[in-house]
Amino acid sequence: MAEKLAGPHVVDLLWHLPSGLIDRRFSPKIAEAPNGRIVTLTVTVDSHVPPVQNGRPYRVRCVDGTGLLELVFFHAREDYLSRILPIGAQMVVSGKIDRFYDTPQMPHPDWILPVEDRAELELMEPVYPLTAGMPPKTLRRAIRQAVKIAPVLPEWLDAALVRQRGWPDWRSAVVSVHDPNDPAGLEPSDSARQRLAYDEILASQIALALVRTQQRRVSGRSLNGDGRLRRALEAILSYRLTNAQRRSVDEIIADMASDQRMLRLLQGDVGSGKTIVALLAMLNAVECGFQAALMVPTEILARQHLETVTALTASLGVEVAMLTGRDKGKTRAARLERLAAGEIALLVGTHAIFQDDVVFQDLGLVVIDEQHRFGVDQRLRLSGKGASADILVMTATPIPRTLTLTIYGDMSQSRLDEKPPGRKPVTTLAMPVERIEEVVGAVARKLAQGARVYWVCPLVDESMMVDLAAATERYALLREYFGDCVGLVHGRMRTSDKDAVMAAFVEGKVTVLVATTVIEVGVNVPEATIMVIEHAERFGLAQLHQLRGRIGRGVEASSCLLLYARPLSETARARIKIMKESEDGFLIAEEDLKLRGAGDLLGTRQSGLPGFRLADLTQHDVLLEMAQDDARLILNRDPDLMSERGDALRILLYLFERDSAIRYLQSG
Repeated sequence: MAEKLAGPHVVDLLWHLPSGLIDRRFSPKIAEAPNGRIVTLTVTVDSHVPPVQNGRPYRVRCVDGTGLLELVFFHAREDYLSRILPIGAQMVVSGKIDRFYDTPQMPHPDWILPVEDRAELELMEPVYPLTAGMPPKTLRRAIRQAVKIAPVLPEWLDAALVRQRGWPDWRSAVVSVHDPNDPAGLEPSDSARQRLAYDEILASQIALALVRTQQRRVSGRSLNGDGRLRRALEAILSYRLTNAQRRSVDEIIADMASDQRMLRLLQGDVGSGKTIVALLAMLNAVECGFQAALMVPTEILARQHLETVTALTASLGVEVAMLTGRDKGKTRAARLERLAAGEIALLVGTHAIFQDDVVFQDLGLVVIDEQHRFGVDQRLRLSGKGASADILVMTATPIPRTLTLTIYGDMSQSRLDEKPPGRKPVTTLAMPVERIEEVVGAVARKLAQGARVYWVCPLVDESMMVDLAAATERYALLREYFGDCVGLVHGRMRTSDKDAVMAAFVEGKVTVLVATTVIEVGVNVPEATIMVIEHAERFGLAQLHQLRGRIGRGVEASSCLLLYARPLSETARARIKIMKESEDGFLIAEEDLKLRGAGDLLGTRQSGLPGFRLADLTQHDVLLEMAQDDARLILNRDPDLMSERGDALRILLYLFERDSAIRYLQSG
């Protein structure tokens, strides 16, 4: 159970930091104990009063010379209570005081100790976040034991930095954060917490720098095409590339032309035109006689990319194919044979692309879309399909500068910060969910004008625990209003069923698509101009922005309606205000980081994001900049971490499970 809560290793218990404190220092006499206050009392057990009937509590009466205290237990075992609270024994009890007909009571004391064991009582008791049904005392005991056996480790930080910041050594910091003397010890600014946060950030930055160094050690191949396919593609486009697209293409082509392996991030807001930039890069590889692969997180997105790429390259004589988990048997075998023979120039697919039996004749470029949905290991496995293949990763989720450095610090970066011409702004409105009848009426009017509508709900089925609109329930209700033109898509459906509904929406047979956030990434329907998001207060800013990005992709004006349940928290109110005021995904991402913190920036923790247990990047951003400089200096002086400090830094990398960086060092 501790493993499920904190993690599989003892060190994970050390990283599970307290979130609160219980002060048990107040030790009055019984007569002076105030109602509702946590107190620690020294008492003598006077008598036991078992319940006279089932369902009544068991009482243990205690005295201290100034009055009577009743310890109250529900569903108690008499033999157990008689053993731990023997009559006549002097005991220390700690808990909250309640009064029943003027008699002080302590229901289920938190601590019961013989007076001679009083030293075991934690007068300032840390409170830890709990899940998985683990009793608080069991978790505290496990953490206390982990702290007790934590070894003294060699110092990996620069001595001058430690002195300047007034930080303790590693073991002292671990002891301090789990035994705070006052609430200030829980703050991110506490010196022990800062020290451990810096350790974690430094481990991350060194690991990223080592990955980057290793990528550079693997000699690349110069992919510098003659431009014929790229010129032919641009000639058939109905629009001109934006300045941001042109700049990004130039940066990518320059990287590919160098003899170092490319590892570049293409970051662009929803609708900023990443696909055409990626396609131009892929055509550069094809011009040089190499193959290119585009990996996406879902089959829906793979099919959409296949259609887009095929339509654009049909006149260029470039063979394009798709590979997903649904491809089986002879069809799959034939496709793999053509791929290995070099007959397929561009391969679009899901994670199925990096399975062991997928072999390219000569893979020159790997493009990974929606990078945050793939782990670093998956990225490396795919890049290993080609000898020194260049890597371009893309994300439509704008990442704040701070997080870009922590997640993608091993990459060069290109940014698409302007939208293609002709894209109209989306009007965003917000109203309470009680006005849903008005919304349905407005949707009916828009449907009569030929619009298509997304209606997003946070859950698939109604939950008894959480009162949220369910997609299935909303689907049934809207079908009563609008009939068969309403479709339903959610993550629990079979892929084939999802694809069928999506296809019907694209074709206009379905004009109202009720969905969960499965549509956050993927479908491109320019005719969709209305987006209704129920319980918008439950979504993060970045996710709301991603959802809104599904509309406003055509020539018609579009509207996004955020329905919220009252009362709104301050955070939810701020989120909705920002959504109404801005469509700038990069600005929204920065605000989302401030409101939600790094861990949940994308709505849920994604496999590509490093999990920070100790660092809070909204509070420790200065430490990040320090750690970047420190990591750069360390590896300039000792690139293989072979010095005395390097040995200590290897321990740091192991502590924070940056094992892949160690593997890079070992592999040379």
